Amino acid sequence: MQPNESINPAGSVVPDASSKLNKKAQVAEMFDNIAGKYDFLNHFLSMGIDKNWRRKAIREVAEAKPSTILDVATGTGDLAIAAVSTGPKSIIGVDISEGMLEVGRRKIKEQGLQDKIELQYGDSEHLPFETGSFDVVMCAYGVRNFENLEAGLKEMQRVIRPGGKVVILEFSHPQRFPVKQVYQFYFRYILPTLGKLVSKHSSAYTYLPESVRAFPEGSVFCATLERCGFQVAKARPLTFGITTLYTAYK
Repeated sequence: MQPNESINPAGSVVPDASSKLNKKAQVAEMFDNIAGKYDFLNHFLSMGIDKNWRRKAIREVAEAKPSTILDVATGTGDLAIAAVSTGPKSIIGVDISEGMLEVGRRKIKEQGLQDKIELQYGDSEHLPFETGSFDVVMCAYGVRNFENLEAGLKEMQRVIRPGGKVVILEFSHPQRFPVKQVYQFYFRYILPTLGKLVSKHSSAYTYLPESVRAFPEGSVFCATLERCGFQVAKARPLTFGITTLYTAYK
């Protein structure tokens, strides 16, 4: 059997190399620890561009006219909340970090969206839903954190109905000068320093650029989606390739 690292080099990148915990447990612990600062840092470190990226993802979701949506690695629920605008009957968000989910539940309650969105604990590799349960499955900046990328993608494919759609946002690498050089400097030096200063977590914002560097992107990730049972996988670079919007169908 092909080692997971050869399929997903990011699978071997962990927040704390000295820890005896596996990647999944380390990621959950990391996000529990930074949950209170996560939304602020997300918007601050991306200079607010992340909101535009989510809007573009939601346009792809809306094209499927979904009645049921699953948001994998929902975190604090930003993408799930944005997806309400597409008019579904229900949205379920799952995550392995109870700390992030608690922040998300507070936001949903404040916006009066409890009748539309439910957040619950859920492992991407073992989704607690029946086959074909959702019209759309979406994920923003979460697949990079999967311990076993293909297992997670296969589960996402399983719970989508035939003809349904997957929409994924993930960081990638700009290729053009000078964006590439500025991006690399920011990701390597500025982001980890600011992230550590605000979050008070020693490794969360060092893990981020390391995992992004290792993650298979573009055509490689599209091939992975198709190997996991999806069809017509497409990659659309956004903001000079800082992030990529992926879509595919079951």
